[in-house]
Amino acid sequence: MTQEAAPSAQPKSLLEQMEELMAALDADLTRLDADLRSQPATAPEAEPEPDRTAD
Repeated sequence: MTQEAAPSAQPKSLLEQMEELMAALDADLTRLDADLRSQPATAPEAEPEPDRTAD
């Protein structure tokens, strides 16, 4: 098996990888926050309790 890697590219350090992942996560969370804020707030309607005093 051969590994296909850029010949002159050095592997990224763990810190660099984590920084990239955190930046991507931050972007995803920012987009999700914007999506949630743009939607109207709709809470599921609660079903009324049955009248138990009619027994």
